Amino acid sequence: MDHTRALAVHVIMFLMCSVGDCTAVPQLRRKSQVIGGLCAHLIESTGFPCTEHQTKTKDGYLLGLQRVSSRSTIVRREMGLPVLLIHGLFMAGDAWFMNSASQSLGFILADQGFDVWVGNVRGTRWSHGHVSLTVKNKVSDIFSIDGMKLGPVFIGVHIDQEFWDWSWQELALYDLAEMIRYVNKITKAKIFVVGHSQGTIMSLAAFTKPDIVEMVKAAALLCPISYLDHITTDFVLRLVKMHLDEVILALGIHQLNFKSNMGTQIMDMMCDGYIHCDIWLSAITGKNCCFNDSRINFYLEYEPHPSSSKNLHHLFQMIRKGSFAMYDYGMWRNLMRYNHPKPPVFDISQIPTSLPLWMGYGGNDALADVIDVQHTLRELKSKPDLLYIEEYGHIDFLLSTSAKADVYEDMIRFFNSVQKVSSFK
Repeated sequence: MDHTRALAVHVIMFLMCSVGDCTAVPQLRRKSQVIGGLCAHLIESTGFPCTEHQTKTKDGYLLGLQRVSSRSTIVRREMGLPVLLIHGLFMAGDAWFMNSASQSLGFILADQGFDVWVGNVRGTRWSHGHVSLTVKNKVSDIFSIDGMKLGPVFIGVHIDQEFWDWSWQELALYDLAEMIRYVNKITKAKIFVVGHSQGTIMSLAAFTKPDIVEMVKAAALLCPISYLDHITTDFVLRLVKMHLDEVILALGIHQLNFKSNMGTQIMDMMCDGYIHCDIWLSAITGKNCCFNDSRINFYLEYEPHPSSSKNLHHLFQMIRKGSFAMYDYGMWRNLMRYNHPKPPVFDISQIPTSLPLWMGYGGNDALADVIDVQHTLRELKSKPDLLYIEEYGHIDFLLSTSAKADVYEDMIRFFNSVQKVSSFK
């Protein structure tokens, strides 16, 4: 292990342990053993019918989707319009089912009669395939820091690095586009889209494309993001200032996987395997008021999911540049790819006013900051339905124990109103 990589590990450890109390809450990192698909792993055990689906993107990635319906046979006979759920960064479709059936949006929508489709972007554990690119590991040399030998470390080097050559740009224009197309083809209906965090970045980018948005009936965006230049999380801002994203890419690390052997060892090393997860999470996302921190060990059985280093770099570009644009390869490569020295912007003013939008955002969200949300609203030509909750942070919109009453009932009211208006046309 070279000194640069060891230094990077030191920096990551220092930053992570400096954000709060490195005590309490044992077993921060737990390696998941995935047996079967998401349906069998998490959803069917609660009594909800669930079927596994797979589709292929234009660039060859195999995406897993799950279709979930109500526990009630009466409700299933009158199944409503399809709803596609799109998760955030380092998450996958399981994020919509982390709490009880009465608290998790995926279950709530199914019991309300919606035809629920669960999306999983490329690289996550439920969408980890490609028609030709392969993923393999190799063992590194003995890894030691300050003389402490950690033994052989699986660094997760991918023989075919092209597998991880993507950012949220491809997630929007290929993954989300293909999920929407697939659900539209199966159901023969326009669909509702629900996104959280990165899922909203993907949605807003995709909705600027007429061939994609024409298949969407309405969208609900939780913690909507198209601009990131006013984030308030000191931890992330420190990583941006350090250009850690560029360091990672320069080191030849193309996959970010905290459940790999390398990632697990780094996380276990931090504070001797102990860290106060609530403080750690708040340092990244903002103060979350209402999620059940006693379930953190359960959440960690599923999260975090892998993503690409290029994706992190693209997100950090957004923070540095204050733009909502395609990936910046540098002037010369931009000219080759885009025929322009700068990457094209995603012009959200092009999202048609005929697309009904609903947005929920919080006063304690350090990632989807209120100033940036307001910037997004100014650029949209339409006037979305808005739900603002002062005390909510970034994770609350997904995992709050009171999110059904605080958030989801208003979202469902919005969907029902859209459907009611459509029925009169």
